[in-house]
Amino acid sequence: MKMGKDKKDANDGKMGVGDRFQKETKYTPESLRGHSLDWSHRTPSFKNHESPIAIISLPEPEITGGPNLWTVLNTRRSRRTYDAERTIKLELLSVLLWATQGVTSVYGDTFFRTAPSAGGLYPVETYLNVRLVDGLEPGIYHFRPQNFDLEFLKKGDYSGELAEAALGQAMVMNAQVTFVWSAVVERSKWKYGQRAYRYIYLDAGHIAQNLYLAGEALGLGVCAIGALFDEQVNMLIGVDGISETVIYMASVGWPKRKTGLDL
Repeated sequence: MKMGKDKKDANDGKMGVGDRFQKETKYTPESLRGHSLDWSHRTPSFKNHESPIAIISLPEPEITGGPNLWTVLNTRRSRRTYDAERTIKLELLSVLLWATQGVTSVYGDTFFRTAPSAGGLYPVETYLNVRLVDGLEPGIYHFRPQNFDLEFLKKGDYSGELAEAALGQAMVMNAQVTFVWSAVVERSKWKYGQRAYRYIYLDAGHIAQNLYLAGEALGLGVCAIGALFDEQVNMLIGVDGISETVIYMASVGWPKRKTGLDL
């Protein structure tokens, strides 16, 4: 019995951080026994910045018509080549934002969204690097789903910096807008402890798929980005990388042509 334990300990020592994460966040009957929620320490469901440059109300999203779901699922691809000179109308950006995290109903203090979230906690925040959107200055914006508006946080075209932070992926420089998703970690950890990280990444995946499908329905190209220098992007959107940290990105633009990279 001791030999088996020694072998197990030796294998544990060879585990990488990903292996340990998967192991240590498993649910077991023992790990859940006696668990309770401290409602007095629940993290607020929404984020507001103290002094944004401006608040921009978004137009009502037009969500009727267009191709059916089955067509969009069949044609969806990660599209990386964009027409860098063409602008996106604010009305289209409004539809994309509604599709990813728009409020569909309210029950008590829970604002249900177009994408599911573990426990209805919605830890994922949406930031935008806007390059060419009609009616918006280039810069960094934060989406507030509860108000359906944008907080204008930083002026300037940060596409080059963001492309560099995305390991040099040039599509970010040509995208009309790049979605940057962060997680307010305590929104989920309050309920799920360390397992919250699993759910946060699942939530981000649901949101990104909604963006893909909405973009395809509108004729826009979308490409999700998981390869990024976390701290560079954290600094760009103004989060500390601990209580709130970047987890995912996606470029959006008018497709220029289909290539072998569109997979």
